[in-house]
Amino acid sequence: MPQFGSFALLLALALSAYTLVVGGIALRQLAVGSRGRVEPERLSETARRAGIGTFIAVSCAAFALVWAAFTNDYSVSYILHHTNRALPTAYKFSALWSGQEGSLLLWAWLLAAYGFVLRVRHKVDIRLTAYASTILAGIQIFFLLLLNFAAPPFALQPGPLQPDGFGLNPLLQYPEMVIHPPMLYLGYVGFSVPFAFALGALMMRYPGEKWIHITRRWTMVTWLFLTCGIFLGAHWAYSVLGWGGYWGWDPVENASLMPWLTGTAFLHSVMMQEKRGMMKSWNVWLIFSTFMLTILGTLLTRSGIVSSVHAFAQSSIGNWFYAFLVIIFAVCLFTYFRQRDHLKSENKLESLVSRESSFLFNNLVLLAACFTVLWGTLFPILSEYVQGSKVTVGPPFYDRVNLPIGLFLLFLTGIGPVLAWRSTSLKSIRRNFILPIVMVLGTAAVLMALGVRPWAADPDDVQAMFFSLTAFSLGAGVITAIGAEFLRGAAVIRKHTGQNIFAAMLQLTRRNTRRYGGYIVHFGVVVIFIGIAGGAFNQSKEQELGFRDSMQIGPYKLICQSYTQDSNANYDTEYALLDVYKGGKKITQLAPERRFYHASQQTSTIVADHSTLERDLYVIYEGKNPDTGQPIIKVFINPLINWIWIGVLVIIFGTFVALVPNLSAAVATSRSRVTAGEQVPQAAGSGR
Repeated sequence: MPQFGSFALLLALALSAYTLVVGGIALRQLAVGSRGRVEPERLSETARRAGIGTFIAVSCAAFALVWAAFTNDYSVSYILHHTNRALPTAYKFSALWSGQEGSLLLWAWLLAAYGFVLRVRHKVDIRLTAYASTILAGIQIFFLLLLNFAAPPFALQPGPLQPDGFGLNPLLQYPEMVIHPPMLYLGYVGFSVPFAFALGALMMRYPGEKWIHITRRWTMVTWLFLTCGIFLGAHWAYSVLGWGGYWGWDPVENASLMPWLTGTAFLHSVMMQEKRGMMKSWNVWLIFSTFMLTILGTLLTRSGIVSSVHAFAQSSIGNWFYAFLVIIFAVCLFTYFRQRDHLKSENKLESLVSRESSFLFNNLVLLAACFTVLWGTLFPILSEYVQGSKVTVGPPFYDRVNLPIGLFLLFLTGIGPVLAWRSTSLKSIRRNFILPIVMVLGTAAVLMALGVRPWAADPDDVQAMFFSLTAFSLGAGVITAIGAEFLRGAAVIRKHTGQNIFAAMLQLTRRNTRRYGGYIVHFGVVVIFIGIAGGAFNQSKEQELGFRDSMQIGPYKLICQSYTQDSNANYDTEYALLDVYKGGKKITQLAPERRFYHASQQTSTIVADHSTLERDLYVIYEGKNPDTGQPIIKVFINPLINWIWIGVLVIIFGTFVALVPNLSAAVATSRSRVTAGEQVPQAAGSGR
């Protein structure tokens, strides 16, 4: 099987090279109108089929590696170092992406899968798809070169065959890690497709914005995958790492956040190009930057240049990525300067109080956040290069800069959707903003009356308390603005159809799914901000607990009923059984664990968590006191943490709504009922 996998990767490299070279020749002939011995259309078709063959070949290689994991083939070095016989089945499958070579194979396979879908659907626009297919083949060649020569996943283990493997990293033996890396990679790799279309459209001076319409769903689905991947990673960190938080501004966490920020900016600013023919150069560079940031993120994970619990070991493979990034940037820059006259804007910004300006500010805020994260991530590398010593930038830097940026972004989330294109009248401003402003001020007054007063907080808590007060208040205003948009449009539909308000809101949403799906996504963002704001009220306590000992934290009392050990073929475990009381009544029993894995000789923490909408009771078993033999228990109370995960579900739902085609028949029926003197307001039927 290793020989089969190695051959499949070599075949995939040859097929990708054919797709790039022959596809490029065919496109060149079509561009200059020349005819060779073979018609360019036939050459292009053979290149397309070779690209499809690449997917089959890489799929065979991925299957071979997974098969080796399931059959415990320890002649393959990768399988020896990342699995063992007692490893549960699901984690043997996840061994595909648990190490450097396997994760690169996953990258290549997902890229081939995206390319397969693109090439099968090539009749959407045959010539533009041919350009995109050729560009994707160039990207594919880079990863296949890595897999064949720099990081071969089927390298054989020298010496005698080992009876068992060294095991999977304990941190990865958690259910979410079976889906988190593939989800993150689906986002990373997926941005290759809109990048390829944008670069191809620029190369061929593609008229109009059709390439945006073709790639809109690609980009939204990719963005959704990346969003899910980021928050699955945050939940994994919260549940496994045992430090009480979910985001530590780790370099690899930052690497996934940066393309998400620029991709989000692209999804917003591209509407200006579709609606008004503006920001064409800006949008091209946004998608170029997003793709390059995904490559940078892959570099940070694999080169070892940053220290991270998520990163792989030090490796010379980073030099390959440096060269690839330089090539990508050079190609993008050359193409842009050669074709920049094709990207002239058709209109200019007419008013600062308009939807265009809100999108522009939205982009500037997102890019400011991206630059801050990039600077903080690369600062240790830059400081070592300049000063000779590595200076690490910690969470306080990111919080100090990004929390105000986040609040401004939350503010824009509320005002952007209710502004009109070109210019917003004073009357419209009064009508749309009075109620949200009242809600902001009213919420702030209520919170301050309840004790949320930043000026009265401890000096270390002032920033967090101010963020919390502002986020809650702005969140109330944004929810009011979004709700008003739904109700305003639904009221018109209800008036002319006689439907109840909920049916009218459903029909309103189906008339313009992109607009109202976007509103739902914005609502999900507000919910996430509410969850983050709850962090200002976190509590923690650490205590040694013997049999029948108790500890009090907030409204909870924990009583240790027992502490013991257990074992199975994969690991030994120590855990405590803790009864949890609230108001004198037992509400649950928690069993935090600490595991020791036999194969890898490493430990991991399994957190016990009692979750409600109001707060999480988060309990960690930190080990035994060597002097007394009694467990040391650390407990956190994390208010509103579940609102973060709920907000992600709302975002997922809103994105699915935005992907659904508009119900045009319903629009026509509804319009026929509107009398000649009446108009359905923009919120009910216009494009976003």
